[in-house]
Amino acid sequence: MAAGKKAKNIGQGAKGKVKETTGKALGNESLEAKGRAEQAVADAKQAGQKAKDAMKH
Repeated sequence: MAAGKKAKNIGQGAKGKVKETTGKALGNESLEAKGRAEQAVADAKQAGQKAKDAMKH
C-alpha cells in the first residue's frame, strides 16, 4: 500500500474515532454517527488498498 494513502486512511479513521468519542461525551448522536461513518470509510479504503496490493504480488 502506498505510504501516503495508508497514512491518510489511518488519519481519517482516527479523526472519525475522535468525532465518535466527542459525540458520546456530549450526547450528540449525529456527531457520533458521523464519526462511525468516517471510520467505516477509512476501513473500506484500507481494505481496498490491501486487495490491490495482494493482486500485484
